[in-house]
Amino acid sequence: MAKLTTIIPDELAGMRLDQCLAEVFPDYSRSKLQIWIKAGRVTVNQKLLKAKDKIDGGEQVELDAEAEQVLEYEAENIPLDIVFEDESVLIVNKPAGLVVHPAVGNWQGTLVNALLNHDASLKTLPRAGIVHRLDKDTSGLLMIAKTLTAHYSLSSQLQNRTITREYLALVKGWMTAGGTVEAPLGRHHTDRTRHTVREDGKHAVTHYRLEQRFKRHTLIRVNLETGRTHQIRVHMAHIHYPLVGDQVYGGRFQLPNNCNPDLEQVLRAFKRQALHATRLGLQHPETDEYCEWELPVPEDMAILIKTLADEALD
Repeated sequence: MAKLTTIIPDELAGMRLDQCLAEVFPDYSRSKLQIWIKAGRVTVNQKLLKAKDKIDGGEQVELDAEAEQVLEYEAENIPLDIVFEDESVLIVNKPAGLVVHPAVGNWQGTLVNALLNHDASLKTLPRAGIVHRLDKDTSGLLMIAKTLTAHYSLSSQLQNRTITREYLALVKGWMTAGGTVEAPLGRHHTDRTRHTVREDGKHAVTHYRLEQRFKRHTLIRVNLETGRTHQIRVHMAHIHYPLVGDQVYGGRFQLPNNCNPDLEQVLRAFKRQALHATRLGLQHPETDEYCEWELPVPEDMAILIKTLADEALD
């Protein structure tokens, strides 16, 4: 049992209680929330209401959420690179190539399967406690909640944009300065697996600054203000600096002019987007202490960066 507390946003005024709860506690289904309302496990300004009662906005809500098995996926003995773990939070270094959530075509061999093997109690949490995600071919730091209280805390921090998420990305082209990309994102009109900049998309903001420049490439440090699907990849392609190795948004593979043999070999062998979640910071759900972790890029990106640096010295 975990007691979750929040304030109903003013913009939800006029909605039914169960509708409001579905907005502020998105990890629980509306039918489950209705059951908990009927069971008296939801109070609004310390009063019991019915699911159909209207909300004015600004009320304090307390929910006694119940831990119960919500996942049917199988545990698999897949190694985890654990950066930090205590009773509330687990931080892992996800390798490139590992899918985060089971889905069509990837029902097994995912991070969720690995987490269930590491800690069977994660079956009682939405998405095995995973609060945010990384693309299959993006490496780096990923946070997992181990309790309902921690899950709600980390989800709220993510929604309130107080989580620090910093990436290192290698892009094609020679940037002259950092900047900000503010462009709404949504699904591509014809290819539903891709995302694109579109006027009716969701608000998305990406900040970037220069880390290192090479002859025809730039290593940038990226901070996310929002966390849309494929956000960095789409935004960088949108400003004509696509990520190296991005086979979805980077266009067809093309070697730079007068590319030396060493760089050609490394570029041809690099089969993923050059993107690494290098830094993660959050308020600990139990202690409220600010915690931060940072990891260097993995070996494949390190080799690529070194090869580009060597080329710059030629």
